[in-house]
Amino acid sequence: MLEVKGLQKSFGDVKAVQDVSFTIKSGEIMGLIGQNGAGKTTTFRIILDLLTADTGEVLWEGKRISRKVFNKIGYLPEERGLYPKVSIENQLLYFSQLRGKKKSEIRPLIDDWLEKFDVKGKKTDKVKTLSKGNQQKVQLICTLIHQPELIILDEPFSGLDPVNAELLEEGIREAQRNGARIIFSSHNMNNVEELCDSLIMLKDGRQVLKGPVHDIREQFGRTKLFLESDLSPEALRDFPGVKTVEKTREGIDVVYLSKAEDGKAIFEAATRNGYIPTFSQQPPTLEEIFKRTAGEKHE
Repeated sequence: MLEVKGLQKSFGDVKAVQDVSFTIKSGEIMGLIGQNGAGKTTTFRIILDLLTADTGEVLWEGKRISRKVFNKIGYLPEERGLYPKVSIENQLLYFSQLRGKKKSEIRPLIDDWLEKFDVKGKKTDKVKTLSKGNQQKVQLICTLIHQPELIILDEPFSGLDPVNAELLEEGIREAQRNGARIIFSSHNMNNVEELCDSLIMLKDGRQVLKGPVHDIREQFGRTKLFLESDLSPEALRDFPGVKTVEKTREGIDVVYLSKAEDGKAIFEAATRNGYIPTFSQQPPTLEEIFKRTAGEKHE
């Protein structure tokens, strides 16, 4: 188990991280979200001992992280860094050796990993000959091939097309099934919502949201109503508690409510003649919550 307790880090007058705490258990995926400069990368670097916290501690299985534990970590930094004139194979062997693995352990695995991530190129090809997307996949393999128990991914989906993003998602899920603890940051809330068991949102270095993804969404209330009925947008706007009404390209009305209970009267009116194709009250999406929370002054 990874425990992060009361991390604080300042750079001069700038408080980059303020009292950040969380726990990640085996097989759990946690999203760390926030605007640029919110403190995500600083938090990662403190966990990796690349920065020293002013106060707080990072524990692995109840003990301070040692050099031996770092061999169990896979880290994908936001700033990608491969050696362009080195072959794919030698690149993977080198980074694995940095994590305490022998060449004889890793070499038999390389072909399967290149196939798993659909890397377009031979293992003898130099990295500089690969497309940007394939270079990124090689770096992901460097992060995962030694089968780490803790995986930290800083914006792993950046620059990936939908097909390659799906390959990465499967790689993350496979590591989860194998018991890895995974933290990743992303500005794509769909990735976070789909993959994560829990999340933390940072704003100006502080935790402003924390908990299971489902619970965080529900705490904002089911105030978004999808409706397909005989009621016109004009009629819907007259109901108490209706803030705005929009219509999708498919002709479904999206009604934004002041509170979830306001949907009851609309349901009764819409179904007075029986069946209607669509009535669904949902909490705001993670992206909507992100925009709302990141744009507010946190009290």
